[in-house]
Amino acid sequence: MPSTIDLRRRIRSVGNIRQITRAMKMVAAARLRRSQERMFQFRPYSDKMLEVLQSLAARTRPEEHPLLAKREEKRICLLIITADKGLCGSFNNNIIKKATSFLKEYQDRDLSLFPVGRKCTAYFKRRPYPIRHQIIDLFHKLSYDHTVYISKQIVRDYTEQTVDAIYLVYNEFKNILQHRLMVKKLLPIEKLVAEEESGLTEYIYEPQEKEIFSALLPRHIEVQVHRALLESGAAENGARMSAMESATNNSTDLMESLTLIMNKIRQAAITKEIIEVVSGSEAQ
Repeated sequence: MPSTIDLRRRIRSVGNIRQITRAMKMVAAARLRRSQERMFQFRPYSDKMLEVLQSLAARTRPEEHPLLAKREEKRICLLIITADKGLCGSFNNNIIKKATSFLKEYQDRDLSLFPVGRKCTAYFKRRPYPIRHQIIDLFHKLSYDHTVYISKQIVRDYTEQTVDAIYLVYNEFKNILQHRLMVKKLLPIEKLVAEEESGLTEYIYEPQEKEIFSALLPRHIEVQVHRALLESGAAENGARMSAMESATNNSTDLMESLTLIMNKIRQAAITKEIIEVVSGSEAQ
């Protein structure tokens, strides 16, 4: 049975951990509010951009722009977004499992990776998949410059025909406790599936159709990537807040349990001393 000194040390140690987890929970809550605001403000713009571009793509010829051209998907690049840090529950593991499942499903293709975040980068560096590009340490100060860099890399790879399709895996924020794993095809840009293809309205382009698509399509990719980064950042903060709250509650329960054990040991020691005193006095 442990001594009261050992139990006091454990209680003090657990109390220090509880202070840390409580502070981390508060920091994650503050970051979650900011990331939620950015994400909710960006969602309508992203949805409308996707709707307009898909509608335009349905009314044009694929050869008008390289980003619309479809090829047989022999070479696939997978863009994976995870966090740079841990202590956020199963957030990173779920993304890595989803990406691994995707890679197994398409194992007969020529696969390459674009990991975003320290966790997935460290994981897939130890796996037999070529890493085409990588970027880490961006979520502590996420800016649109990171989005532009990522988008330029994948657009260049697709237009130079070094890859035939680019897929995106990330966590979409639903609420603090729930996140939805998403797998989306970024390139080539999918056409809008219309209920009545014959009812599509023909557009008159000014300036030329090719110039409009050259300006809009790369921006569309940037918008979709930036939304994924914002969604992933909000989901990460929500997962970390939930994980730290659970850790704080568990620390409190453990402290109460250790305190109860320590009090029982002290009570047993006091009872033993009283019995010894009484027995000694009766012997005299």
